[in-house]
Amino acid sequence: MKKGTGPVARPRNAAGLRASMRSARRFALRMAVRLTSAPTGDPIHEPRLGDQKKRREKEPKKRVQPDERDIECAKGQAHPQYSQRTMRFHERLPLRCEKDRAAAPSGKVGKHEPVLAALVSGALPQRGTAVLAVSGGLDSMTLLDVAATVRDRRKCALTVATFDHASGAHSTRAASFVARVALTYGLPVVVGRARDPARSEAAWRAARWQFLRQVAHASSAVIVTAHTRDDQVETVLMRAMRDAGVRGLAGLRAQSEVRRPFIEVRRQQLKSYAKARGLTWLEDPTNQQREYLRNRVRHDLLPSLLNARPTLATELIELGDRAAAWRRELAALVDVSVRCEVGRDSSGASMVDVRAAELTDYSPEVLAIVWPELAARAGVTLDRRGTRRAVEFTRAGKVGNRIQLSGGWELVRSRDRFELRTLASSESLDNARPLETPMTWDRWAFASIEAAPASDPWRITIPADLTLLVRAWNPGDRLLIRHGDRLIARKVKYFLSDAGISGHIRARWPVVVAGSEIVWIPGVRRSDAAAARSGRPVVTYACDYLDRRS
Repeated sequence: MKKGTGPVARPRNAAGLRASMRSARRFALRMAVRLTSAPTGDPIHEPRLGDQKKRREKEPKKRVQPDERDIECAKGQAHPQYSQRTMRFHERLPLRCEKDRAAAPSGKVGKHEPVLAALVSGALPQRGTAVLAVSGGLDSMTLLDVAATVRDRRKCALTVATFDHASGAHSTRAASFVARVALTYGLPVVVGRARDPARSEAAWRAARWQFLRQVAHASSAVIVTAHTRDDQVETVLMRAMRDAGVRGLAGLRAQSEVRRPFIEVRRQQLKSYAKARGLTWLEDPTNQQREYLRNRVRHDLLPSLLNARPTLATELIELGDRAAAWRRELAALVDVSVRCEVGRDSSGASMVDVRAAELTDYSPEVLAIVWPELAARAGVTLDRRGTRRAVEFTRAGKVGNRIQLSGGWELVRSRDRFELRTLASSESLDNARPLETPMTWDRWAFASIEAAPASDPWRITIPADLTLLVRAWNPGDRLLIRHGDRLIARKVKYFLSDAGISGHIRARWPVVVAGSEIVWIPGVRRSDAAAARSGRPVVTYACDYLDRRS
């Protein structure tokens, strides 16, 4: 192999980084082709006999495969402080087998313990709450043990979250195993289960992350995972094979709300720690199934590539680090160059509003870089097709138009903004509630008052015998106003536009309805058809928007 043709050559500029990415993809493709086409006996398929002999010498004489038979208990007994809690848990959840109960840590100190303790301690929030994502495997069980050891240093509350993918008996058994071990540490456990068994890695991952984010949101906690350096190597290689761009090549090093204290640690270091501490873990049998891409990369492709090029792992790590640095620099540039607002709709989903004037002068090439960064602020990952559609819509979209993006998102062009929001947020805004004061509807507070100035659109005086509902306005809604000696119906959207209301606030602006007739757009206009008449009892309502800064 010629010098400089490996997967990573240190670039000095953006062009160099792109060339490095192309080189990485070509190298991975060549080795993949060689792997699949090599005859039996090829050194890529079979390690040298000397390597096999050394590996056998290093292997322990007795190996336990928890996925094939019951887990062998580690030596030692459960901590007496938590034994009663464990007993109560067993009474609530009958187990199929009592032999797979995990033992408490042995108390031994391994050479990696100070390093791992410092990393996890730095990832836990000071006087906050952390959700530990634990699957029952080696990496996450190590994270659980280290976090339980150092939590008092940070005065951090821990919650263990484990997810049953409903992929078989092993999945249910792993969730029960994690719950039992967590209780021996005195930690609360949240167990989730997939409604339907998924068939793909992507579906499993999406369901698991949805569960973890729900658990974290419920307690305003951060999510901590046990991803390692080995996971990052696999991720970068897989994305290079898929022809990912710079954003994708950052892999697990991309900026995120998720904390990964072991991202610089090799899995072998975690195994050494776990053995020294006498930890027990489960091996998921699905991790051996070659039908999943990551398993083929982990067990077949990557070992062969490393056999041919021992420095490949380091080069992939460097490539991911440079891509992550590029993403951070881009985020900082967008912060000062493009004004955008990140908010939430009434269901709590993120929304991003960008002033149209901030984007329309950019070239398509620049927009193709900026839009994925803006979308990421709402938790949206734009693929190539979505990015291309967003760019085209920015250049040619008319006011009122919208396009759908993958993942249940849409991009809307309002009078002066582009709005990125979920399709569900625009479909679920019609959440009508009776107007019973005092009350809060979304971000608006309603109250009854004595009197109101006739010119104040935030106040209304109407007949007291009307039954009123509050809901979000819908396209097609109309309000009756007086024009000369007659009443005419004008669309609500025109009133909102005249009042300068746009963005994610406009999407959920309330209207007050009596029967099928809109009588009030709070802060904007009252209906002339619902005016108070002499001799009839009346009531006066006031509305206040609680978040003027949005």
